[in-house]
Amino acid sequence: MWVRCVCVRYRIRDCVINLRAEQSQGFNRLMMDTLLQTAKRNAMKYSKPKDQMFAYGTAGFRNRSDLLDSVLYRMGLLAVLRSKLTKGTIGVMITASHNPEQDNGVKLMEPMGEMLIPEWEIFATELANAKDEDVATVLQRIIASASIDTTIPANVFFARDTRSSSNTLAQCLQEGIETLHGKYSDFGLLTTPQLHYMVRCHNSQGAYGQPTEQGYYNKLSKAFLNFRKLVSSGSGDRGYSPKIIVDGANGVGALKVPQLISFLEGTLNITVCNDGTTGKLNERCGADFVKIQQRSPDGLSVIADTKCVSYDGDADRIVYFYVDEDGSFHLLDGDKIATLFAGYIQHLLTLSGLELNLGLVQTAYANGSSTRYASQQMKVPVACTKTGVKHLHHQATEYDIGVYFEANGHGTILYSKRAEELISSTCGNTSLSESQRHAASCLECLVNLTNQTVGDALADMMLVEAILYARGWTIHQWDHSYTDLPNRQLKVKVKDRTVITTTDAERKVTTPPGLQSAIDEEVAKHQHARSFVRPSGTEDVVRVYAEAGSQILADKLAYDVAIHVFNLAGGKGDMPRPPDA
Repeated sequence: MWVRCVCVRYRIRDCVINLRAEQSQGFNRLMMDTLLQTAKRNAMKYSKPKDQMFAYGTAGFRNRSDLLDSVLYRMGLLAVLRSKLTKGTIGVMITASHNPEQDNGVKLMEPMGEMLIPEWEIFATELANAKDEDVATVLQRIIASASIDTTIPANVFFARDTRSSSNTLAQCLQEGIETLHGKYSDFGLLTTPQLHYMVRCHNSQGAYGQPTEQGYYNKLSKAFLNFRKLVSSGSGDRGYSPKIIVDGANGVGALKVPQLISFLEGTLNITVCNDGTTGKLNERCGADFVKIQQRSPDGLSVIADTKCVSYDGDADRIVYFYVDEDGSFHLLDGDKIATLFAGYIQHLLTLSGLELNLGLVQTAYANGSSTRYASQQMKVPVACTKTGVKHLHHQATEYDIGVYFEANGHGTILYSKRAEELISSTCGNTSLSESQRHAASCLECLVNLTNQTVGDALADMMLVEAILYARGWTIHQWDHSYTDLPNRQLKVKVKDRTVITTTDAERKVTTPPGLQSAIDEEVAKHQHARSFVRPSGTEDVVRVYAEAGSQILADKLAYDVAIHVFNLAGGKGDMPRPPDA
């Protein structure tokens, strides 16, 4: 009798527990259904512009800022769902990088600071283009497709650049987050790389660093100063000059340089120009302008033989340049930065005896001379990927130490867990020689000086300055490590950029018919020449790249190829102008 009563009691208890669980699940489903209906109602408030289509590309969404209210609201919704699925904090950056002031955009970041994964780029595009009345349905489809447990709490970090539209768009984003009951932290004005850094720091529970702006400056400055101390008794400072003129592109990077300087104990003499007090964001200044126009930006008084640096609008790109005593302009772009990094890391690996696999990742835009220099003289393996940081970043993970850069100045260095652990253990291995431990300690400083989440103009500048200091190099010596083939980039406006499709890491065109054969014929007319075209990921243009044995020939080749693009790919507006026009 007693046993029967106990069994009945346990069955009743189990029934109660199951009933409560079912009630809880039913309540949670009801809550989420209610929130999704609220999301639908709010979508009417932030209505999608009629006949406007959006695509989440390499740089996220970008468009005229007045068209983006609906996109920002919906990305707030999506960020909450991504946070629930990953059980981590997601980053959202409001920026259009090097685009003009009137544009804006948004990009999402994974918990370790990486770019949004491709599968969720598809979700982002679908949600951004849904009819207002279909927003709840699309959200439900995403939840079901990704098997998202909607009871898990969500957290989002977001920040913005200096565009006048960014504050309004931040409010749209915030309402999207709040609609699905997500928590958030608004970091205000940050560079894009700073937000990437903070997201990774937070999700690694501080293992990568402190998730604050001061923590960012502390980590970079400590690594930089420690590195200088290590090399100051050796090669450092022979011809090196700490004087730098920074073109801040009238963007957020210009606001952050003075804060970084305050942590550097007077080791660098930096003057910031184009700081936003007078000029417009990215207008005739910034890394993109300097790279494409191959000239100094407006708003900057160049001093002969002085290092100059240009950031882009959100400070994730950097190029160096200088003007010599004859007034000639010299550009040191992402290719030169990448080979500087890879060459010095290879030097330290040799000195330390560390057996780590070092590789360099480029795109088709890399100057042919840089590829030959890296592979033939430096003996560093070189891989070529499609344009877009996410492609280079992924390829770089195939190496123990992967240096990746686009020629436009966007890039960084990735160190595998194995590499970091081996470098760290070598520093304290007393069975090794003092010179081996010293080289490993220098490498460890470079690891800490690197923002491994994404290209970072501030961190990359510090890495360049650290290595130039260690080498004792002037900017001339760095520039003369190899000579770039003269090159030219052009844009051709077209009705529909998707008519251009490519293969072989975007070095060959597959459509429209006849275009690749026309390019091949033009290239065959010149020595040391190559050219390729690809659709822009951010605007309705086709980008043309050409290099040849002289600047005159590179300009002519670019123009001739641009004419073929205009004629065969549906050009619109004025035809490309000849080089001497």
